Amino acid sequence: MAQDVFVSFDYDHDARLKDLLIGQARLPDSPFEVADWSVKTASPTWREDARRRIRRCDQVIVLCGQHTASATGVSAEIEIARDEGTPYFLLKGYNVTCQRPTAALASDKLYDWTWDNLKLLIAGNR
Repeated sequence: MAQDVFVSFDYDHDARLKDLLIGQARLPDSPFEVADWSVKTASPTWREDARRRIRRCDQVIVLCGQHTASATGVSAEIEIARDEGTPYFLLKGYNVTCQRPTAALASDKLYDWTWDNLKLLIAGNR
């Protein structure tokens, strides 16, 4: 059965990465479905909305780009995932230097985004 994932990403700089991940989720051998993703609009209830979305998912995929360290929403979503006990992992979105979110733990590895890696990570091989 496919895992439902929440996708956390820097909406201002990396929305294309989310689109690419959704494309991979549509592949016939995909072990995951994108159930939800980050919200662009900062409303007074966005944290509660993100928590509700993350709670519904099996895992959180954090797409990392060149500006992810300054994306406060991504860090908040990682903290929510940890609070909820939802596993997450960091994917390097580009073949250049990518920043880790400030909320990432020192032990959180930044994985190369390959189809084989993604399938292994979804299966819990970290």
